[in-house]
Amino acid sequence: MVDLRRLHMLRVVHQQGTVTAAAEALHLTPSGVSRHIRELARELKVPLLEPQGRNIRLTPAGYLLIEHADVLLARWEQAQAELESHRAGMSRPLRVAGFTTAVSGLIAPAAGQLRNSHPDFQVHVRECDTMQSMDLLVAGEVDLAVVEPIEGGPPPDDARFEQIPLLEEPFIMLVPAAHPLAQASTVQLADAAAEDWIVAEPGTCDHAQRVRGLCAAAGFSPRIVHSATHWPAVWSLVSNGLGVSLIPQLAEGPAGQAVVRVPVSSENMPMRRILTCVRRGSRRNPLIDLGVQALKDAVHDHQPLDDEPTSSRQLTCSPGATPKSS
Repeated sequence: MVDLRRLHMLRVVHQQGTVTAAAEALHLTPSGVSRHIRELARELKVPLLEPQGRNIRLTPAGYLLIEHADVLLARWEQAQAELESHRAGMSRPLRVAGFTTAVSGLIAPAAGQLRNSHPDFQVHVRECDTMQSMDLLVAGEVDLAVVEPIEGGPPPDDARFEQIPLLEEPFIMLVPAAHPLAQASTVQLADAAAEDWIVAEPGTCDHAQRVRGLCAAAGFSPRIVHSATHWPAVWSLVSNGLGVSLIPQLAEGPAGQAVVRVPVSSENMPMRRILTCVRRGSRRNPLIDLGVQALKDAVHDHQPLDDEPTSSRQLTCSPGATPKSS
């Protein structure tokens, strides 16, 4: 009988590229992971790993086993979810991860709703980027993640995950209150082609790459004069007339800043797709089901910017800004 834990370890080793990195993700020692992989190879009578420079890779037999492991582990997650539904009460917390604006705009309201509707139900939240959320899911460190499709991320049909659309979120132009574009009902990205821009440094966050790509699609390369990764810094630079920026609708900044959020016209409105992601087979877990439904309720409660009158788009959000631009 093959130990499913060893199959899981092999999958994490494959994902991380080294035994050391896999051991860190699994909170085990490298020697312990190596021993379990050797035992698995001995039980199956085939080599599973081979060196590749300083790293390691799966042998052909290892790749074959991983394909079956994804199916087996998904079925095990499904079995655990169904068993959980037979247990009374909420015996453990729901662990949710997500990127910054997902935490502030969706996960936090959802967790607050669950706390009010189920006082004995605990939710533990972790802020991290999409790739780290996926790693935490694989490692069993979180149960539910709010993610966005990114370059190099897992495809929609990745056998390890079940990814379901949650929200299509528009990007908004953030301009100084005294800027001519602040009086417009909508703008096009090209309207800001001659402006100074505030964008994060390449490689610091997914949002930085996306803004550059959206501007390129609109026919121009933004003149980036200032670099800022955290939303309070972006808000402050814009409010002081130092440039414009493109922000996701869920993003918030500190109160009292003289900025205006202007919708981008629907003809070329840039959008961001946000997904819920769980380990395949686990979505029927009642804890996860509650979390997903609370996230859907948070989306429903989120007031679209298009429904606001133009005069109300002067930002008056409450203190407590998000810690980084994602």
